[in-house]
Amino acid sequence: MSDAIDTPSTELVDLPDGRVLEVTISGPADGVPLLWHHGTPGCDFQAAGRRAAAVERGLRLVTYARAGAKSSTRNPGRSVADVAADMAAVLDHLGARRCITGGQSGGGPHALATGALLPDRVAAVIVVCGVRPYGPGFLDGMGQDNLDEFGLALQGEDALTPYLLEQREGLLTADPDTVVATMATLLPPPDRAALTGEVGADLLANLAGGVESIYGWLDDDLAFTRHWGFELEDLRVPVSFWQGSEDLMVPQSHMPWQAQRVPGATMHLEPGEGHLSLQINHFGRMLDEAAARL
Repeated sequence: MSDAIDTPSTELVDLPDGRVLEVTISGPADGVPLLWHHGTPGCDFQAAGRRAAAVERGLRLVTYARAGAKSSTRNPGRSVADVAADMAAVLDHLGARRCITGGQSGGGPHALATGALLPDRVAAVIVVCGVRPYGPGFLDGMGQDNLDEFGLALQGEDALTPYLLEQREGLLTADPDTVVATMATLLPPPDRAALTGEVGADLLANLAGGVESIYGWLDDDLAFTRHWGFELEDLRVPVSFWQGSEDLMVPQSHMPWQAQRVPGATMHLEPGEGHLSLQINHFGRMLDEAAARL
């Protein structure tokens, strides 16, 4: 069992349209997959704490790098909804009939898309600090860095690319102190505290992998500012929304806006938690609630 936690395996999964997707798998081979969607930017890196929490519950942690990130082939012009076909191919590759799916931050919309478009294969959806569809009020309460980034995304790929390339250079060589300084407007005290020790190193590894190429990050941002390709009202599987009261990356107003449109959704607002600390301190609770749906 310890090998299942400590030695995740990474492979390239062939997709029906000829692209490939980089996927990392850990945990018991016969476990129900926990199909996890990384934030923006991010990749298939598996933090030790998350692997341990999954395997303790008999779940097989399956992460991936979204189209355009790391070794995953870019899918220019993709919508949020396009991830569902990729996830169906991953589940087929694993020989898995059903899964739990979840995602944090920019992964939240992709988790919702997977649940909405693969209802026969998804037992439950976990959304952690997930952004809502773009529209009036979307930017309210966000830190200045996010305001700048989404402002450029609305102008299109040519406007956004130079900004992301500049940000990429810092993230590739960052240490925790550099991240805190670079992302000062987005990190409340609980998130700054989270960027320490092994947890901080894992977060930085996920970010660095996510910016090896900027295209996964770029195409996420562009997709968030367009129609997602499905409606929140389409969800027919159990959805749990989790949000920290101190989050400056995705304001807490995004959670009720979405939950009110998803039939039967559950909301958890955790006082004193930020965007990063919420995932670290409450991940086990999130899994327990979702696994009860299996």
